[in-house]
Amino acid sequence: MNGRKSKPERKHWFQKTKKTGLVVLGTVLVLLLANSCWFTIQEEEQAVVCTFGTPKAVTDPGLHFKLPLIQTVTKVNTTIQGIAVGYDSDEEYTDEAMMITSDYNFIQVDFYAEYRISDPVKALYASEDPVDVLDNIAQNCIRTTIGSYNVDAVLTTGKNEIQANIKQMIMDKLEKYDIGIQLVSISIQDAQPPTTEVMTAFKAVETAKQGKETALNNANKYRNEQIPQAKAEADKILQDAEAQKESRINEAEGQASRFNSMYEEYIKYPSITKQRMFYETMEDILPDMKVIIEGANGSQIQQLLPLDSFNTAEATEE
Repeated sequence: MNGRKSKPERKHWFQKTKKTGLVVLGTVLVLLLANSCWFTIQEEEQAVVCTFGTPKAVTDPGLHFKLPLIQTVTKVNTTIQGIAVGYDSDEEYTDEAMMITSDYNFIQVDFYAEYRISDPVKALYASEDPVDVLDNIAQNCIRTTIGSYNVDAVLTTGKNEIQANIKQMIMDKLEKYDIGIQLVSISIQDAQPPTTEVMTAFKAVETAKQGKETALNNANKYRNEQIPQAKAEADKILQDAEAQKESRINEAEGQASRFNSMYEEYIKYPSITKQRMFYETMEDILPDMKVIIEGANGSQIQQLLPLDSFNTAEATEE
């Protein structure tokens, strides 16, 4: 054989290797499957387990079991976290920080808000981004509150009261929206008048906004004035057209009725009716006609009487 395996030996070796490979592969799959059946929740976490799309919160820390390929797990951090309102991570003021006080002064104020996830299911499914919602609510409440205080109160004596009012407003709105997030605290980090450059730029932006609003208001006013006027004119045109139509119809019907009556009389008494029609026509035409008599071949004849004045006098006497 020269050290070479026989055909039965090679077949036996391949079968043994195949079985060993299948055993190893099965063992790996079992280990992977077993590993995917368990997940761990830390002290600062909560989890949401979805079974066929139905979420359920798991709050107890430790090792938990889940069905592979059926259940999915999403972990949520429930520790206190914070967001900056009015400035970015480089501690530079943003447009959100510029506000107007009740005495019409500009001021830059930045806040820092602390929050925590109170309901992981609602935090994941009640809104697209609960932190972004919190940020928008905070900006709205801050501007509303700052706008009701004068600049001295914002810079000095009124900070604690302002913070308390803002916190209460935010908490009320979060309770109303019910998105699974809770405000822990909010505080003023810094408040100061803006620089001249910022003031100029901000005023330019505000002027542009006011100009836009004025243009829109004027356009709406013009539209509201013109539309009723145009409708009134259209209604008048329609009414005049309708009245003219009725008048024409009535006139045509009257003429048709007179013609029918005259035709019936003509059928009964043709010669008398014809003569009467001739006389009536002459009565309508002759009073407006002026008759001038000339001699033969255009020669003038002597006017014996002042005919024009005679006719006028005769008409006056009548």
